[in-house]
Amino acid sequence: MSRVAIYARYSSDHQRDASIEDQIAVCRRYAERQGWTVVDWYADRAISGSSLLRPGIQSLMEDAGKGGFDVVLAEALDRLSRDQEDVAGVFKRLSFAGVKIITLSEGEISHLHVGLKGTMNALFLKDLADKTRRGLQGRIETGKSAGGLCYGYDVVKKYNEDGELIRGDRTINEAEATVVRRIFKAFAAGQSPRQLAKALNADGVPGPQGKVWTDTTIRGHATRGTGLLNNELYVGRLVWNRLRYIKDPDTGKRVSRPNPKSDWVVQRVPELRIIEDDLWEQVKERQAAILAKFETTPGRNRLNHTHRKKFLLSGLLSCSECEGSYTIRGQDRYGCFNHYNRGTCTNNRTIKRQIIEARVIAGLKDKLLAPDLAAEFVKGFQEETNALNHDRELATVQDKAALAKAERSIKAILDAIEDGRYQRSMLDRLDELEKQKDQIGARLAKAPPPLPRIHPNVAEIYRVKIQRLEDALRRPDDAREAAEAMRSLIDKIVLTPGKKRGEVKAELYGELAAILALASGQKLRLDKEDDVISVLRNTSFRN
Repeated sequence: MSRVAIYARYSSDHQRDASIEDQIAVCRRYAERQGWTVVDWYADRAISGSSLLRPGIQSLMEDAGKGGFDVVLAEALDRLSRDQEDVAGVFKRLSFAGVKIITLSEGEISHLHVGLKGTMNALFLKDLADKTRRGLQGRIETGKSAGGLCYGYDVVKKYNEDGELIRGDRTINEAEATVVRRIFKAFAAGQSPRQLAKALNADGVPGPQGKVWTDTTIRGHATRGTGLLNNELYVGRLVWNRLRYIKDPDTGKRVSRPNPKSDWVVQRVPELRIIEDDLWEQVKERQAAILAKFETTPGRNRLNHTHRKKFLLSGLLSCSECEGSYTIRGQDRYGCFNHYNRGTCTNNRTIKRQIIEARVIAGLKDKLLAPDLAAEFVKGFQEETNALNHDRELATVQDKAALAKAERSIKAILDAIEDGRYQRSMLDRLDELEKQKDQIGARLAKAPPPLPRIHPNVAEIYRVKIQRLEDALRRPDDAREAAEAMRSLIDKIVLTPGKKRGEVKAELYGELAAILALASGQKLRLDKEDDVISVLRNTSFRN
């Protein structure tokens, strides 16, 4: 009897969340009719099939390599992927693992299905994209929006004679239009986008979609036409097709590419004008003057080709006042991003990078796993792991006994049939025993390994290893790897302004599972069903 894993997926475009349950139900019924045992199911909700970077399909392929099932059952091949290369990759990996792909639409998948169906799916995606673009271009040419709502405008809801919604009409939102004029005038007068964002937030003016204002929201990218200061709709010009979007085959993320100006579609919509031409030109002149300061060669901004070094604590520091990030400010000092870029936080304290790094390393070494705390934890941890390991071992022993009993009963029935003592009821009983055997076998195959034990002297072992990481940080060849290992031990670092001038207090929260893994030299599984490991994952030490 085949052990079956069901895979289901729906994309957010045309399907609903219940589609997953529908697919699984119809696949279960099919498996039952075939006499197969469904041992697991995998799903990806509201995720496009044009990429394999989906948690469900990745888990399925990983478990297939472990021998957890013999067949992958899906509604159709395009549920697994619509990308021709990805379909072939899934088929190749599952075939190597000895796992068949069977779909309700195509039956058992072969190389012929992969070639033909993969090509058809790829053509379907291209044709769909072409039709969508033609429809959007037609809408632009009639003076309507091609989608999306930019700041300063409202959607106009109108219906045709058939009661269908007419899409793409916009009207000026006067309250937001006043803010747009304020931004253009202030920038033309010499204010920076950062100053503008802080002033708007201080005045309680809501930004696009009700969010706070940031300098990038205002500044954007002049060449790509993004950002409030570059939106030509404010001068009555509707511009479409500035950019095209393609998916990175390695990451699955959409990446924008500028189109040549000859491919742009421009439509005049004077009824949507907010800014006069002379003010628009003043803004463009100031942008050109700023750009000229940073151009090494025409069209190349040197800042766009500068990559800031990733420091040891990048992304781990947060402000206690607003819960925002602490980022590098000027000369190697960390400061609250929301205070300096948005003006929405009152915390103006900064701290030198080298000082906070030294404090964090000292905290990792001496505070996060202090001997008295470690001893107390080890005692409680061992009590919990012993109890859980006992329950797991008992369940495994019981399953092995039940499996042996089922195998003896099957052998007894087969022996009786060979001896000529056949009865019709024997076949029904044989089917029941075979199902029972498969279910027990599936449980044993998925039985988790025993939880690890922790060395009583874990605190000293941990301290020595942290010292080695600290030494490795000073060696160029080892610094990057050591920094990543050290970062994995940190959950977060919260910085709080002290009462004294310039004082900054730091609270270091450690990732306990990673700390114990480093100290024990073992990888601790973070399975959701493991009570003890769930406690580890959610436990923090504070410094």
